[in-house]
Amino acid sequence: MASDLKNNYPLLDVKDLRISFFNEGTWQQTIKGINFSVERGKILGLVGESGSGKSVSSLAIMGLLPAKISRVDSGQILFNVYKEIDLLGIKSSKTYSDIRGRRIAMIFQEPMSSLNPVMRCGKQVAEVLNNHTTLSCKEIKRKVLSLFEEVLLPEPQRIFKSYPHQLSGGQKQRVMIAMAIACEPDLIIADEPTTALDVTVQKAILDLMKDLQKRRNIAILFISHDLAVIKKIADSVAVIYKGEIVEQGKAEDIFANPQHIYTKALLASRPPKKSRPERLLSVSDFINHTTKTELISDKKRKEEHEKIYTASPLLIVKNLTVKYKLNTAVNNVGFEIYSGETLGLVGESGCGKTTIGRSILQLIETLNGDIIFDGINLSKISLKQMQHIRQQIQIIFQDPYSSLNPYLTIGKAIKEVLDVHNIGEKTKRKEKVLQMLEMVGLEREHYDRYPHQFSGGQRQRIGIARALILNPKLVICDESVSALDVSVQAQVLNLLNELKRKFSFTCIFISHDLAIVKYMSDRIIVMKNGSIVEEGEADSLYMHPQNAYTQKLIAAIP
Repeated sequence: MASDLKNNYPLLDVKDLRISFFNEGTWQQTIKGINFSVERGKILGLVGESGSGKSVSSLAIMGLLPAKISRVDSGQILFNVYKEIDLLGIKSSKTYSDIRGRRIAMIFQEPMSSLNPVMRCGKQVAEVLNNHTTLSCKEIKRKVLSLFEEVLLPEPQRIFKSYPHQLSGGQKQRVMIAMAIACEPDLIIADEPTTALDVTVQKAILDLMKDLQKRRNIAILFISHDLAVIKKIADSVAVIYKGEIVEQGKAEDIFANPQHIYTKALLASRPPKKSRPERLLSVSDFINHTTKTELISDKKRKEEHEKIYTASPLLIVKNLTVKYKLNTAVNNVGFEIYSGETLGLVGESGCGKTTIGRSILQLIETLNGDIIFDGINLSKISLKQMQHIRQQIQIIFQDPYSSLNPYLTIGKAIKEVLDVHNIGEKTKRKEKVLQMLEMVGLEREHYDRYPHQFSGGQRQRIGIARALILNPKLVICDESVSALDVSVQAQVLNLLNELKRKFSFTCIFISHDLAIVKYMSDRIIVMKNGSIVEEGEADSLYMHPQNAYTQKLIAAIP
C-alpha cells in the first residue's frame, strides 16, 4: 500500500481548504476553498499578490497558523509519504515537529529575520540534524560542511564559524537552503525566497533550487508574487487571488495562453523590455478594463532630452571617494545630473550606489571629492547650512515602515517635516498635508492612522508624500519599490512619474533591477565594486550593453 501511495498519489494534496481569521470582532474567511497538489520531484509555483492567501496556505501546511486568531473551517491537507496523513488531523505537537524539518522543510523570504543573529551559521544547521538524526557531533559537522559545499557556499569552514550578519544576502539564503535540505525532506516550501535579492543573486538561487530538485528528486512549493520568477523555475502554476485559486495548469500553458484576467494583469505589470509606455498597467486596470496606454515615441523622448541637456547640471559629483574600515565603498566616482532628469544608478548590493545617495545628503563622511548642488559645494559647508539645503534634497527609502515613527500618526509624521523646516503658516500645515495625501492616492481620513494600519504599497505612498511635501529640487529613490508586489510596484512607479511631472523635481533612481531602472530613467550609470563601469542613455544602454557586467545584469532579469 505504501508503494502504491508513493507512485499513484501526489505528494501533497490540498482539498477545499477554508481558513478564517478573527478581525474586529468577527471571523472573516480569507482562504475560500482552494485546491492544489504538488507532485513528487516537481515544482509548483503558487503565485499572487500580498494578501492573496499564498503564505497563509503554506503556514497551514506547516501547522504554524497563529492560535486563537485563526481557524481552519474545512478541508484536508493530505501528505503522502509512507501512508496518507491528513496534516490538519494531527493533534500532537511532537508528531508535527517530527514532520517539520524532516519530511517538510521551509525556506522563508527574509533569512536575516529567520536565522538566529547570535548563533553561528554552522551551529544553526547542525541543530536541525541534532534534532532529527542520531548522527554524532563529528558526523554532523562533516554533514553541515558537505551541505555548504552542495549549496555552493564559498569557504564552508569560514561560513560554518560565521554569524548571519557577516554574510551577504545571497549567502544567508544559501544557509537557509542548506538547513532545509539537511534531513533530505520530501517537500520544501519556499516562501518568496528571492524577493529582496539582486537579480544576479536571485538567478543563482533559482538555478540552485532547480538543480537540487532534480538531483535529490525533491518536491517544491515555490511561493512568489512575481510570475517572471515562477516562469524560470516551476513545472506547474496555481494563481491565487483574494483567497481563491483562479487559474492553474502546466507552466508553459499558463504563460503561453493565460485565461484569467488576474493572471494577465500579473504578466503585464512588469516594465516591457522593448517599449516605453506612458504608464505601466496594474491589476486594477485589468479589473476595470482600462488597459489602454500610449507608447512614448523615440521622437518625443529625443525632444525631452534636448530640453533637459541644454540646461546646466543641477548636481555635479567629482572624484567622490568613500571608505569604510574594511573597504572602499566608492572609488573616485564622478557624474552630472541635469534639472528634470531621472538618472538611474544600478548595480548589485555593495556596489556603492546607496553610499553615493547618502554622500549627496551628507549623511556619511567622504574621504575625497566634491558634491556641487545648485552651485553650492556641499562638501565645504557647515552642518547648519546643510540642514537648510536638505529641504531641497529628499530621499524615499526602500522600507518606509522602518523610516516612519510607529508611535506617530502618518499625518503628524508628514506634518513634522513642515514643522522642522518652518514651512508655511502653522494653521495651514495640516491642510497642506491632507492635500498631499490625496495627491499620492491616499484618503484625507488616513491622517490619523498609524503606519502599521497600511499595506506596503500605501506605506510607500506615505514615504513619497513625506519626501515631496517640501517641494524639493532633487529626490533620491533608494530601492523604493524593490520589496513591493509587481502590480503595486507598477502603481508606485506610475505615481512617481506623475508627481515628477507635477512637481518638476529631478530624480536619482537607485535599484538593482535594470528593467525598472531602464523604464524610469533618462540615463543610466552602472556600478560595480565602487566604480562606474558603464553609463549612457537608458534605452541604448539596455538594448546594447557594452560592458560584460552590464550584460550579466540584463541576462539575469527574469
